[in-house]
Amino acid sequence: MPKSLLRTLGLLAAGAAIPTTMMAVQNARAAESTAQDNDTYKQLDQFMNVFQKVRADYVDKTTDKDLIKGAIDGMLASLDPHSSYMDAHDFQQMKLTTDGNYGGLGLTVQAEDGVVKVVTPTEDTPAWKAGIKSGDYITHINGKLIYGSTLDEAVDQMRGDPGTKITLTIVRPGRDKPFDVTLTRENIVIKPVKWKVTDNIGIININSFSKQTGADTRAAIAGIDKALGHKPTGYIIDLRDDPGGLLDQAIETADAFLDHGEIVSQRGREKDDIERYYAKPGDDAHGLPIIVLVNAGSASAAEIVAGALQDQRRAVVMGERSFGKGSVQTLLPLTDDTALRLTTARYYTPSGRSVQEGGIQPDISVPQLSDPDYKDRPKFREDDLRRHLINEAKVDDSVLEADSKTDPRFAATADQLKKQGVNDYQLSYALQTLSRLAPAGSGTRVAQALPPTSADIPVAN
Repeated sequence: MPKSLLRTLGLLAAGAAIPTTMMAVQNARAAESTAQDNDTYKQLDQFMNVFQKVRADYVDKTTDKDLIKGAIDGMLASLDPHSSYMDAHDFQQMKLTTDGNYGGLGLTVQAEDGVVKVVTPTEDTPAWKAGIKSGDYITHINGKLIYGSTLDEAVDQMRGDPGTKITLTIVRPGRDKPFDVTLTRENIVIKPVKWKVTDNIGIININSFSKQTGADTRAAIAGIDKALGHKPTGYIIDLRDDPGGLLDQAIETADAFLDHGEIVSQRGREKDDIERYYAKPGDDAHGLPIIVLVNAGSASAAEIVAGALQDQRRAVVMGERSFGKGSVQTLLPLTDDTALRLTTARYYTPSGRSVQEGGIQPDISVPQLSDPDYKDRPKFREDDLRRHLINEAKVDDSVLEADSKTDPRFAATADQLKKQGVNDYQLSYALQTLSRLAPAGSGTRVAQALPPTSADIPVAN
């Protein structure tokens, strides 16, 4: 038989085998899918078995509603610290927070090991005025141990009518003994943006990212110009202890200082699930120098703004490494009064950095020397939370943060600074840095204002 005919027959035979091979692959995939489905059904059967056993044999009578909610909470808690189920009670609490019509202390808190851990106190609230700090543990409320209580139960106890008093027992790492703090509840209405002028420098303090933050930031820039009658030397954007908030307001705030380029991108599970957000033409700050202040309490939306301005070379970031929350939560309605708060994406700075775990690293590290506890008090960040999302590209700076050698630039003590009238060393350092850019002979002028109060207080994202 001629070789050409043999080759032809071989090709035909191979061609005939192709459909058979494809069918085999499809059958294998179908079998794998069926096996997975069967395993899922087995797991659901196991869940129902446990559910029925608890209903029938648990020492105290239970309700199906509580058991199912507990199961849902446990499922979401196994994912990451920021995914959660919101029942009718949680919805009501969110509404109270959003409306701002409640008596409280002004704390963002997290449950940890059966106690309540402070993420950050909000500026100008009772907790902030009382000196409660990020990383503090609340163990007792009005002398009653709260160990083992749910976070909702603890938050409910801390809220109450404005004007009423409450005593919290605080355990602060670095201190030998717990101590009590008595506070008076206030009506919590957070002013998302405040501004003032010092030494011809505009200071814009952003405390949260609610529905008005972007507009209030632009109003602050205009207010500074009007108070001075001319442009300032530069701006300080204070994002310290800002727990975050709404993504669109972070974008609008960053856009106020940028006239082009990417601000942030968010990326979901699939490779092509990417959404990018860009600055619009026009820089409200007219290209003037900017310093951004961050610390371990600067999270989420605050990190988006700091990261965008840093990557676009628009600002110098000073202070301490930020919190490191680089995930996006989406509110998915389930019924009229329940919803799922689910982590659906990670966000990235313009250069492609994920701040998850690692946070925003300042260009110039400046310790808060005016805080007498700053050396002994551990910093509380995203990577301290159980089951936080892992960032494979995270830079390990634990050795640098543990360095006990004193930087000669930062050798002053809190007592020495207090005698000099310096109550906020990081802000003072930023002011001195920008003041070097001021024209010779320029005077000092001080003005300040608060924008119209916004009733929108965001749930920290």
